Amino acid sequence: MAPRPAWKGYLKLSLVTCAIELTNVVTHAEKVSFRILNRKTGNTVKRIYVDAETGKPLEEGDEIKGYELEDGEFIHIEEDEIEAVQIESSHTMSLDGFVDKASIRQIYLDTPYYVSPADKVSEEAFAVIRDAMAGKKKAGLARIVLYQRERPVVIEPLGKGMVLTTLRYDNTVRQPDSVFGDIKSVKTDDEMIDLAEHIIDRKGAKFDPSKFDDRYEDALLELIRARKAGRKAPKAKAPPKPSNVVNLFDALKKSLNAEGAGKAASKAKPKAGRGKASAPRRKSA
Repeated sequence: MAPRPAWKGYLKLSLVTCAIELTNVVTHAEKVSFRILNRKTGNTVKRIYVDAETGKPLEEGDEIKGYELEDGEFIHIEEDEIEAVQIESSHTMSLDGFVDKASIRQIYLDTPYYVSPADKVSEEAFAVIRDAMAGKKKAGLARIVLYQRERPVVIEPLGKGMVLTTLRYDNTVRQPDSVFGDIKSVKTDDEMIDLAEHIIDRKGAKFDPSKFDDRYEDALLELIRARKAGRKAPKAKAPPKPSNVVNLFDALKKSLNAEGAGKAASKAKPKAGRGKASAPRRKSA
């Protein structure tokens, strides 16, 4: 069964338009999920709205959205009034500019969606826009109204389709300096950096998301299987928690040996300004 589109509308490049639809990249189907039960009866429970003043539950249809004013009063807003608010980006994504995707800092990237043509008539125009961006190796900037909020987005080719990623507004992003500003500058030892680089070389890998396993979920499933069979919950031995390294130089050497990289390090050519990797020594105090 094809996933339900998250949004339908039009993609526009100057005077060229095509009907498109967005599909969630991430599936929210969970392998393990829990329901809240009444401990005494074993029945599932449900949440209901309760009047904060009277404590009485609301009847169906009595809920309404409210916007709070500075004096504590609320303006009542009907659902159909919200739905009636329409701007261009509610139905059309206009490609207003093109950038190198790499120029967008990772902290601004939010949620990805697949972009595909919505009908046969739109396939040619969709392909032209996609292939033109691929040829220029550019990503398009646009805006879209999703979930009652206008969001800036970046669109780029991906195989036969495209992928759209919503972007965070600048005033919602905590800048790195606000977190990293208190980190003191440290003069690092060239030989220790050299050792760390050899460890990185030995641990080189290819990105393969199919090998990502949710080990925490596996542990939950083991718990569920045990309880289903009437057994007690398995007692897992808590893994030891690491502590700060006392002698960083020795820890790096031991790590290198643990990776089986002793010979590789001894044969490695020394790098400019880094000293010999084959015989790293502590710098004299």
